[in-house]
Amino acid sequence: MGDVNAGDTAWLLVATAMVMVMLPGLALFYGGLVRRKNVLSTIMHSFFGLALVSVVWVMVGFSLAFGPDVNGAGLIGGLDFIGLANVGLEPNLEYAAGVPFILFAAFQLMFAAITPALISGAFAERKRFGAFVLFTILWSILVYSPLAHWVWAPGGWLRELGALDFAGGTVVHISSGVSALVTAVLIGRRYANGDRLEPHDVPMTLLGAGLLWFGWFGFNAGSALAANGVAANALLVTNTAAGAAMLTWVLASYMHRRKVSVVGAAAGAVAGLVAITPASGFVSAGGAVLIGLAAGGVCYSATLLRERLRIDDALDVFAVHGVGGMLGAVATGVLAVAAIGGVSGVIEGNLGQVGIQLIAVAAAATFAAVATFVIVKIVEFVLGLRVEQHAEEVGLDLALHGEAAYQS
Repeated sequence: MGDVNAGDTAWLLVATAMVMVMLPGLALFYGGLVRRKNVLSTIMHSFFGLALVSVVWVMVGFSLAFGPDVNGAGLIGGLDFIGLANVGLEPNLEYAAGVPFILFAAFQLMFAAITPALISGAFAERKRFGAFVLFTILWSILVYSPLAHWVWAPGGWLRELGALDFAGGTVVHISSGVSALVTAVLIGRRYANGDRLEPHDVPMTLLGAGLLWFGWFGFNAGSALAANGVAANALLVTNTAAGAAMLTWVLASYMHRRKVSVVGAAAGAVAGLVAITPASGFVSAGGAVLIGLAAGGVCYSATLLRERLRIDDALDVFAVHGVGGMLGAVATGVLAVAAIGGVSGVIEGNLGQVGIQLIAVAAAATFAAVATFVIVKIVEFVLGLRVEQHAEEVGLDLALHGEAAYQS
């Protein structure tokens, strides 16, 4: 145990609240992208998911993720912290030296909450609400917590291997993106019936993107777990990558469709935010420009491939989060600077770091894909996945919630 640092604690309190704001930001971002008859059901996934995961995390998720490693295998934490037992007001030096251990748990809670909410964009407009609830509970416990342990907990096997993931490129974005792709394939395409599957409220989406951008400063800079230079660098590179990715996404979209896409600008910014997440504590501003420029073009190309493959990942979760997270994780191994994060990448002669990053990407993607497949099949057997065709045609807002977002 150590002493609580007032400055570090104050910053992490603010960062925790900022990450929480990302949930309503995501709700608005996704809500604007769907048809008006499904906006409430889409928003509900993020809002209700926050409540659901908050309880799951306190009861068991945090312990599985950050509890003492079981049998030294590096795969899962024990039950020492179940119900947040033994998680007190003093710092735990294995995790964060200057902040209360319970605040560290709260900060990590917000990461755990937003990750399954990201997946919900893949099955928007067609999943049963009960199926969403059961899926979220199982996925949070069986996928998110083990991955968090692998990457961030003392003794986690990817952490011991030397994998770099400052704020969640593998744990949050690769896992959610790959899981979204698997879920979209298994649940099937939407019944369009002549409807145009286009955003119903672009200003809502832009507002959501702005809130995500703001909250991402807490997401990345907060992951320093201290008010220090690493946090300051993370904040700067986060903003830089978002801006660079927006530029390339809009340019790529214009070259392809001869229109300057407003929705594309929002999606590009998010792609940059995703890609810089694992690298934000390790790369310079110049590295962030490169990561952002690459993310905008690569993630936009991934959306085009998804269209050609006719996979109904409704809100392009895999193209933005899965592909962006993979790109960012690998780029971290190339562009990491020892003077910032204490680890060198390829540009400073550490050629092996890319190999370690590729192992982490492959492990996270494979585990998320297999586990999500099993979870979806369990949910399908227990509750069924999709609403009936009539309910989908009417819209999930009325069919599932008995409410309408708009009265005229």
